[in-house]
Amino acid sequence: MTQKKFNVLIAALLVVLLLAGCAKNSNSNDTASTDGQSTTASTESAAGKTITLAYSQGAGQTMDPHDAGDLTSASYAFALYDQLVTSGTEEVDGKTMGRTDQIVPSLAESWTISDDLTTYTFTLRDGVKFQSGEPVNADAVVYSFERVQTKGEGGSAYTLANIKSVTKIDDKTVAFKLGAPNHLFLKYLATFSFSIVDPSIAKNNADDYLTTHSAGSGAYKLEKWDPATEAVFVANKDYWNGAPKVEKIVIKFVAEASNRELFLQKGEVDVAFDIPAKDVESLSKNDNVTINSESSNRIVYLGMNANFKPFDQLKVRQAINYVIDQNKLIQDVAYGQAAPLLSSISSKSPDYTAEGYEYKYDLEKAKALLKEAGYENGFTFDLTVNSSTQDYEDIAVLLKAELEKIGVTLNINKVAPAQYRELINNKKAAAYLGKYTSLVNDPSYHYGFLLESNGASNYTGYSSKTVDDLLAQANVEPDDAKRAELYKQVQKQVTADSPWAYLYESNLIVGISKDVKGYIFYPDEIARFSSLYK
Repeated sequence: MTQKKFNVLIAALLVVLLLAGCAKNSNSNDTASTDGQSTTASTESAAGKTITLAYSQGAGQTMDPHDAGDLTSASYAFALYDQLVTSGTEEVDGKTMGRTDQIVPSLAESWTISDDLTTYTFTLRDGVKFQSGEPVNADAVVYSFERVQTKGEGGSAYTLANIKSVTKIDDKTVAFKLGAPNHLFLKYLATFSFSIVDPSIAKNNADDYLTTHSAGSGAYKLEKWDPATEAVFVANKDYWNGAPKVEKIVIKFVAEASNRELFLQKGEVDVAFDIPAKDVESLSKNDNVTINSESSNRIVYLGMNANFKPFDQLKVRQAINYVIDQNKLIQDVAYGQAAPLLSSISSKSPDYTAEGYEYKYDLEKAKALLKEAGYENGFTFDLTVNSSTQDYEDIAVLLKAELEKIGVTLNINKVAPAQYRELINNKKAAAYLGKYTSLVNDPSYHYGFLLESNGASNYTGYSSKTVDDLLAQANVEPDDAKRAELYKQVQKQVTADSPWAYLYESNLIVGISKDVKGYIFYPDEIARFSSLYK
């Protein structure tokens, strides 16, 4: 195999294309002039302008990109920090869409890959500085990757990336050695977990300092943060990729969907996330609001922990699957803003297959399976539901009614977000409603977190040697076709083992003021603030 090279000339070409709108950098805030050269928004146009976004899940858990695990904190990381590479964009029917499967230069202007696919050598961009004024150099890169290893979420990503060493060659050059070829390595590097932090700040403060402060090179600086209510970011006017087009970004925590919608319609917020599907039609009639509903790789499922009776029995888990009427859920809960879920990964994921999925709504089949499992008279269980997600409660109410038809009593355990996370993270929930969006849209990432035996987000405690072995084999398989077949075997095995009951694939629904421009949907569902403007 010849050495794969991404040299400076190609990187420069990518940047020109990016500025021209063919493959835009996800952190780019420039507009393209007629000669293809970038022009940044003027200071006058940015002065005093504020964009306010309403989030449903809280105002974020942390400002530390290496510890971030929720989508809100992830959006903060992308605002405050840069990564070596980033996700691109493309124009689809006159609309800019994010492409997490397309990698373009960011702090690294170019890179090369060794013939054996295990060594990646990156050349850093000249003249980039952290917000402190310190240079973004090879020492900062090495330090950042040493630091991320010690963190929970970031450490899991580091392990999945199979990084064995990160070495400084000179101030502008860094080499990564992998334990084995990894077809996802560049995509991993584009995630917020691998943000580059300023050693001059991080090293000289307590380890938890970055939980509430920032030390990045990103388009925005942190002004203030109250995890219970709001976060405020101000423009980094010296940003290496062009100053943001608005002076300030304000994040508001608005738990109630009705309030998010009201504030949006009154102009008190500019962007509202997690708009309920039931309100899409009515809000679409408002001339001052645009509804953006995009099919993502988000899956919604019912997790069953085999360490709790009766979910330790396969036939019980199978019976629950036969009680699921996906079409009814899609119409009555998701109001058509969803699609059937027929595998443990989204249909938007590479190597997806619905093979092995045989469940159809069949109450008699469910009753027969319960009888075979010794639960002819049914049983009672608690279903843990996050109180901040209205869809969860609607799903639970519908499932409760269906399960009563086969003699099973479902108690809805509705808890606050913090308690919900504690229960499922510690595997203390016998059953729970969950949703998951893979930040890297690939089976390796998805299963590595969710269903591999030691996965950080394996909240059902599912463990299958067959699945683990198939994943280990697939993760180092360089041949695309062979790897695809291995992932299909994984899907069929997981479906057969039924640690989950599949519910549906949901859209990400965002309400946007007509005055706001530059919103870009990414399949990972993480908002990028720097493209927004009025």
